Amino acid sequence: MSRLLVQIQTMKTKYDLIATRYNATRQADPYLTGRLVYLLGPGSGKQFLDIGCGTGNYTIVLSNRGLNFTGVEPSENMLREARKRDGKINWLQGSAERIPANDDTFDGVIATLTIHHWTGLEQSFKEIYRVTKQNGTVVLFTSTPEQMKGYWLNYYFPDMLKSSMIQMPALDVITDALTSAGFADITTEEYFVHEDLKDHFLYSGKHRPTLYFNEAIRNGISSFAALANADEVEKGLSKLAADIETGKFMEIQNNYNNKRGDYLFIKAKKPLTR
Repeated sequence: MSRLLVQIQTMKTKYDLIATRYNATRQADPYLTGRLVYLLGPGSGKQFLDIGCGTGNYTIVLSNRGLNFTGVEPSENMLREARKRDGKINWLQGSAERIPANDDTFDGVIATLTIHHWTGLEQSFKEIYRVTKQNGTVVLFTSTPEQMKGYWLNYYFPDMLKSSMIQMPALDVITDALTSAGFADITTEEYFVHEDLKDHFLYSGKHRPTLYFNEAIRNGISSFAALANADEVEKGLSKLAADIETGKFMEIQNNYNNKRGDYLFIKAKKPLTR
């Protein structure tokens, strides 16, 4: 088995294990959904692709808003959950590195909080470029190591955050890989976590630290579910609880004031060729 297939299988296995718990806490956030729609620039008759769609949270909501979406996901367990939720959408088993679609199929592609699981950005973006139509749009939602340094989670779970940051590609690495694949007109938009965020990903508790005491929420976050040391999590939660009780948490939170944005939308276009 090639190294690429081994890496894809490892990622698939990780998400197979958390698939049945994923829907309990991971929901499409209305604000983020609206930004995805805006950045994609949808129109009548267009075809869209959601890479790393998981159990279809954003795929289904975007489809319900009238966009024709296909979902691609390496985990069969995740796809099984997605098919239960919506049998009309075309769900395909695949990955960013190997998309089961013809050349020039999609007018737009999204990838939300998934690029850190890809085995290679350049190969993945070349594959996305292949299946994207000319003048098509790619929208990524991710965080960068520089942004993650501003998470107060570093204070309570330093080893977990360090492991998480190692996984995350830096912005210049992402833009270089997009450019190398042939994409152009790359723009970014910062996102600061809202207090009413519905999608409980890693820094969803920025303003609501008690969220992390919920085991179901931690189980739906890959950093806690796959990267964290159980002892560090237990000690970190105990320390967090004590700091909330004494009021020290507000001081810790203020020390990690993040001006770079907590997450980032990255938009790119596949140019027209003449």
